[in-house]
Amino acid sequence: MKHAQYLGAKIIGFAALLFLFLGVGYGLSFGSVFLVALVLSIISYFIGDLLILRRANNLMATLSDFVLALVVIYFMVAGLTLTVGDELFTAALLSAVAVAVFEYIFHKYVATSGLYETKGKKERKLNLSTEASEELFPYDEKDRK
Repeated sequence: MKHAQYLGAKIIGFAALLFLFLGVGYGLSFGSVFLVALVLSIISYFIGDLLILRRANNLMATLSDFVLALVVIYFMVAGLTLTVGDELFTAALLSAVAVAVFEYIFHKYVATSGLYETKGKKERKLNLSTEASEELFPYDEKDRK
């Protein structure tokens, strides 16, 4: 159930951000913007949040989401419409930066919500301390004879 809530929040957040940048700024229709937001949020949730964020830190997941957003937005907007014109890369770059900022905050929220905690698994804690003693040898010279 948590996954559906997070994915829904991501879709709504992406749709709002992309509508501000692509819809208002570059004249894309709301349907096109929503389709880009839907595809981008599903791909970034499964790749960025469930795979990369679990194994890496927030910065690496955000950087991968930035690259993913830049590629997906660029190619989807190029395939959906030609109204953006020559500023297609600029539109994709600004939108990807906004998505990366949103993702950074979203990853912080997801990390504190407890979605990635191990349930039922016992965590192994290693005690890697060294042992020291005062003696140089384990026995006295008297005991040696």
